[in-house]
Amino acid sequence: MSASLVVRTATDSAGPGLWAAVRRSAGAKLVVLPVSALLGVVLTRLVIDAFGVAAFAQYGLLVALGALLPFADLGMAAAVMNAVAASPDPGSDPHVRRVLVTATRALLGSAAVLIAAALGLWVLDLWPILLGEGLLPGQGPAVATLCLLLIAAALPVGLGQRILAGLGSNHLSVVVLGAQTPLVLAAVALLVWWEVPAGAGLAVVAYAVTLILSAVLTVIAARRLHPVVGLALRDAMRLRTVRGARVLDVAWPMLVQMLALPLAMQSDRIVLSHRTGSTVLAEYNLAAQMFTPVWAVVSAGGITLWSTFARARARGESVSPSSTALAFGAAAAVMAGAVALLSPVLAGFASGGRITLGVPLVLAFVVLMTLQGLKYPLGMAMTDAAGLRYQAVMIVLMLPVNVGLSWWLAGHLGAVGPVVGSIVGVAAFQCLANAWYVRRHGPGRVAA
Repeated sequence: MSASLVVRTATDSAGPGLWAAVRRSAGAKLVVLPVSALLGVVLTRLVIDAFGVAAFAQYGLLVALGALLPFADLGMAAAVMNAVAASPDPGSDPHVRRVLVTATRALLGSAAVLIAAALGLWVLDLWPILLGEGLLPGQGPAVATLCLLLIAAALPVGLGQRILAGLGSNHLSVVVLGAQTPLVLAAVALLVWWEVPAGAGLAVVAYAVTLILSAVLTVIAARRLHPVVGLALRDAMRLRTVRGARVLDVAWPMLVQMLALPLAMQSDRIVLSHRTGSTVLAEYNLAAQMFTPVWAVVSAGGITLWSTFARARARGESVSPSSTALAFGAAAAVMAGAVALLSPVLAGFASGGRITLGVPLVLAFVVLMTLQGLKYPLGMAMTDAAGLRYQAVMIVLMLPVNVGLSWWLAGHLGAVGPVVGSIVGVAAFQCLANAWYVRRHGPGRVAA
């Protein structure tokens, strides 16, 4: 339910509290990032040298599968983060407990559906049709099935990351999840050392590591939010005697975003797999891998803004995201520009000289990363029910434009085509649209 609140303050920044949280989270990512980025390049070289370009192309294709399925959490992330952030004492808050009960039940149900879908796609031999030529013949469908099963298992386990974000402790998630690349590299190195012909199954290793690290985060969150997490997990099994909380007002628009946004932003590899071939797909994979760390830093710092704005709404305060958005955009541009300057060296080392990145592809990624940085604070300021509904509508409108442009441009421009499609979509339907919404509703109108 939306209600206008009396605003005590209206400023263009949240002061030291906002930037302290951003510094912790983004700072942790910046510490983790160089190691992860370097090891990611080493991992790419190891996979290409040991298993070939085709295996690397499938690895990138299947790893992107997880990015296409964040909607599987049914929008529960929004409900959990808002409830935890707005509560003065979330560890003993009955409302937080009920929200966690509802979220746990929803995630278990979603996991069951994904398991059924994974097995159905395998039995009916639909994976090659869905994923295109980038999927290796023979073992590819079975590997894709295992990846989807691991994604399903990680859904209820991943609740801890959302709790920590609501608590303003996203830096803990950054540190723990930062261990993923070193662990995956170690596992792949062992497979190569033991001469295991596992090129088709490398994506399974990545998802298994993610599942383990997600479980670690949930344990940390349970200790930070003791005893409410343990009580909620117990209550979730008592379907007849324990009722959950009402979360639909924020969950459904978040779910719509999670359905549409990955299809718009993370379908590039599938588009290229259908429209081009493994060589172009491998070029895109390498470029995306180089620029993904920029997005990772932006999102690590940006997600902390969710709890900041949620607490401000709960207190009747207001904070404008305008200057924060400009700062995020500038930071993203600087980081992406640095990656662009180093891209010839990084691409040559990572691929052993077998993959060359064109200047248009590199420049397109710089623009896209800048826009992603600019839009993040704007979106985080719009996480009340009304703001989430507006964002959902804009993303649904963006979907056909982005995917349509990507499909058409991929046939004409190759790897750079889908990136240009994403640039148009993000600029029009997220940056400009969200800036208009924030300006129209202003810091003086806060919904809760």
